[in-house]
Amino acid sequence: MSSARIAITPVTAVTCDEAFQVIPDAAIHLEDGAITYVGPAADAPDFAADETFGGPHLVAMPGLVNTHCHAAMTLLRGYADDMALEEWLQTRIWPFEGGLDTEDIHWGTQLAVAEMLQNGVTTFADMYFQHRRATEGLVASGIRALPSAAVIGVFPDVPGQVAEARAWAREMKDAGDGRVLPSIAPHSLYTCNRDAWTAVIEAVEEVEVPIQTHASETRVEVEEVRRQWGATPIQALDELGALKHHLIAAHCVHLDQRDMEVMARRENGGSAVRVAHNPTSNCKLASGVAPVPELRRLGVDVGLATDGVASNNRLDVWGEMRLTALIHKAVSLDPTEADADAVLRMATLGGAEVLGLGDRVGSLEVGKRGDVVLVDFDKPHLHPLHNVVSHLVYAADARDVVTVLVDGRPLFHRGDFRTVDVEQAKAEVQRRARDLARKAEASTD
Repeated sequence: MSSARIAITPVTAVTCDEAFQVIPDAAIHLEDGAITYVGPAADAPDFAADETFGGPHLVAMPGLVNTHCHAAMTLLRGYADDMALEEWLQTRIWPFEGGLDTEDIHWGTQLAVAEMLQNGVTTFADMYFQHRRATEGLVASGIRALPSAAVIGVFPDVPGQVAEARAWAREMKDAGDGRVLPSIAPHSLYTCNRDAWTAVIEAVEEVEVPIQTHASETRVEVEEVRRQWGATPIQALDELGALKHHLIAAHCVHLDQRDMEVMARRENGGSAVRVAHNPTSNCKLASGVAPVPELRRLGVDVGLATDGVASNNRLDVWGEMRLTALIHKAVSLDPTEADADAVLRMATLGGAEVLGLGDRVGSLEVGKRGDVVLVDFDKPHLHPLHNVVSHLVYAADARDVVTVLVDGRPLFHRGDFRTVDVEQAKAEVQRRARDLARKAEASTD
């Protein structure tokens, strides 16, 4: 339920729309969850607000969008570090996840929601299994989300997984909540065979929801998919017909020129493949660096993502922004690559477009939903102020977030979580993670 009328003033507004305006001494009005005014405070219409936020040192911006994570993996934070992806999955992650029940996943997701809200993330895409209980918590939390029903070939009864995904996605769509929207997530081409993918595509065609998957994350994966499918992951997905639908592919690190040309085709209002760029996870697992600047030049939609905390340790899109801006300069030896404007756009409107939500969120524009973050610039590391956008990308971090609104509803304000019991979530995750780790280690002895 949205607060009826909220005023945000005085602030410096960074709109992140096509004009990419920076408006000093601005006002933003929210009514019934939507933006009704954004512009100079001196020009604002009369507005009787129920609640007012703002201050002379605050910067208002659209909420950050995390285009790929595994929220419940907060349970595995720090459990398996400094390992290659294949060994990491097979010897540590999957044995741990084999012991998870629905309540573990619910509380892991609740902790993730609290972390993301505190960090200024208002929208995220989630890929995990046992999704029903977790989704109930997402609806109650007030955050905007694209959860998924996962299909994982290494788990039993793949036809049953697909049938459940189809049924749940239809139920979610029929519920009519425009804030929490369903998707279906076949894990990858190396864990799901042709029959599984064909069934997923049939379900997606029927229910009309996005697909989330992993693609071209490591060289080993690409080689394995070539062996199994006779093509690169992107070209195999194209041959399957998956790219005719709204497909969100996480990672896309190891691509050839043909892959990128296929990805850049325009389909369903966006590029044929919409990319969730996970720079920290890709660095930590030594997967490599995705060719993001070249993808964007070709017209591929790219958003930023954290991945799960087992391969990142934080759900912090600020860190992804800074690393994105730096790593592509280092790789290309070109200091103009991934400039601040481009990176901030990937974290906001670009991410929203990847998720198919660009008409609703991602920028401060009249008619869009009231997903707004306030950042405190009255900090030593944010002085002096020459360029607001530069500071947001290179100098600010999650600790500077003071207020977070989704659909015009304040969910986090100066340390106060209004919809998530963060103390209970911390206690539950601590207890459950300890027990799960003990069981996983016993099972592998």
